Amino acid sequence: MAPHPRPVPRAPLASGGVDGNERLTSLVAAVLLVLLFLVGLSVPVANAQTRLHVFLGVVVIPPVLLKLASTTWRMLRYYAGNFSYRRKGPPLPLLRLLGPVLVALTLVLLFSGVALVIGAPRALHPTLMQIHQASFLLWFAVTTVHVLAHLRETLTVAPRDFLRGARRHVRGSSLRAWSTLASVVVGVACGWAILPYVHTAAIFSH
Repeated sequence: MAPHPRPVPRAPLASGGVDGNERLTSLVAAVLLVLLFLVGLSVPVANAQTRLHVFLGVVVIPPVLLKLASTTWRMLRYYAGNFSYRRKGPPLPLLRLLGPVLVALTLVLLFSGVALVIGAPRALHPTLMQIHQASFLLWFAVTTVHVLAHLRETLTVAPRDFLRGARRHVRGSSLRAWSTLASVVVGVACGWAILPYVHTAAIFSH
């Protein structure tokens, strides 16, 4: 009897699959930790240096959207029944509850700030400012819980695509690195483009 052919092992997915998704999420999260720290430093001087605050606030938008895309992809694959994502498991129950809240607060915070600079009539500025400030306080509280819960994972996983031994284990390291860098570059370009529309007196006159 002829021996059965040996199964050919599947090549790793070009995207890295669930491990690649985890690495991308952690890498973008690490970049956002730095960027959001800089945004936080600009908050006390927002009145005096609004251009800096607006610039940094806009820079974070593309990385935030990239992280949302990465985490949404994981959620969709998990609930679609993908074996690898199901085996990886969901986040802790508290983080699953806070996830949608954090997403909503982040979007409200960022885009209310943008609306204060461009697009919104002056009559809406007082309301938008209240929304922006209130959402920041709530966002800060929820984000603190989120960051502390994921900090160890982020610091452990984020560098793997830059370590010679670890990067070979999951394909797509260059794509993840360039995608993250591109999100920051797009953010800087958008931040630079919005600066001519920033008028400190108009934004903070109420």
